[in-house]
Amino acid sequence: MKFVTYNIQYGLGRDGRYDLDRTARVVEGADVIALQEVERFWKRSGNVDEIAGLVERLPDYHWVYAPGLDMDASYRDEDGRLVDRRRQFGTMLMSRSSIISTRSFPLPKYGTLKQHSIQQAMLEGVVDTPAGPIRVYSVHLSHLSAETRVPQIEVLLKIIDRAPGEGGAWCGGHPNPDAGWTEGEEPPMPRHAMLMGDFNFVPDSSQYDMIAGPVSPNYGRLVRRDGLLDAWVVAGHGENDRVTSPAVADGPEEGMDTDTCFDYCFVTADLADRVRDVRIDGTADASDHLPVWIDIDLDDPAAPLPG
Repeated sequence: MKFVTYNIQYGLGRDGRYDLDRTARVVEGADVIALQEVERFWKRSGNVDEIAGLVERLPDYHWVYAPGLDMDASYRDEDGRLVDRRRQFGTMLMSRSSIISTRSFPLPKYGTLKQHSIQQAMLEGVVDTPAGPIRVYSVHLSHLSAETRVPQIEVLLKIIDRAPGEGGAWCGGHPNPDAGWTEGEEPPMPRHAMLMGDFNFVPDSSQYDMIAGPVSPNYGRLVRRDGLLDAWVVAGHGENDRVTSPAVADGPEEGMDTDTCFDYCFVTADLADRVRDVRIDGTADASDHLPVWIDIDLDDPAAPLPG
């Protein structure tokens, strides 16, 4: 199966044009798509509903959306009728197979006095695959500093770690089976998970170590048995041998004037031996980021995931 993670920069390409057709073409063909910086009803992007736009362009995908930033954008039309809508900015998951259940989690927000700080969220989807269900997370961390990202990483790691023990969207039984609360089968909450998104840190940072494990001078990267592995490294690449945020001539808002890597896919250890390939699409120009594609062996029902 093919997975891709892409910060779409709300449809704004490197040429300064907003173009959701181009955005959709970049990720089309993936089985599961994790998107960041997807927005609804912002003036800068033409007051359009980008969720509806992407769904229209990718009609064969199930989808879920988690706005971190959510504000009133309602207005009265020329007849005085209320048009109720929300100005939103967040993360999205799209999948050719069903998204069995979903949850969203607000991440810690740093209350700045002057610098721009937004509420961000992590989106969880339990995605059906031929090999069995897996958890897929789409996340976007703070751009401000390491100090603002560390609390977010601490929270997301706890969320991912405790999820299997919490059970599915509903679990257990009900004293009155006919009440309708247990409609359908109990949804799964599998151990197997993929964490994808724009983390706004570089591979040789302490925040990367929080997820991938610390480095021992004598023994290398110390990955926990129940921890997360960087799929790029699992596929045989060097940790620092990648660029997902290329420099631009005038420098983006954050002032990045050198090539760097902010975008990753981490997998639980029980998925590591199924990673077949990871690549970065250096030709994509629909955003200031590049998409990361992950090929992982989950399409054979005769080779089910354990547990």
